[in-house]
Amino acid sequence: MSKKITKQDLVRNIAEELGQTQEAVGATIDALIGQITNAAVESQEVTLHGFGTFKRSERAARAGRNPATGVSMRIEASSSLGFKPAKAVKDKLNS
Repeated sequence: MSKKITKQDLVRNIAEELGQTQEAVGATIDALIGQITNAAVESQEVTLHGFGTFKRSERAARAGRNPATGVSMRIEASSSLGFKPAKAVKDKLNS
């Protein structure tokens, strides 16, 4: 089983690697997440060359069934954020 890496782990590792403060790196990561989120809200794709593309996807409303009771129910439409890795990332994952 793989170890989970938290945002704080990323901040600490990047700050150490770049010789920056954790506060500065944390603010940069927060800004990056904010920009990706805002773009998704506006239905814009965000492409990070060599890493991948973040894209909003829509799921239509549909009929469903409660697995515990078997009662039919309506599942509301929803949006999610998908990620498609770049070829370089796929290659590294599969090497």
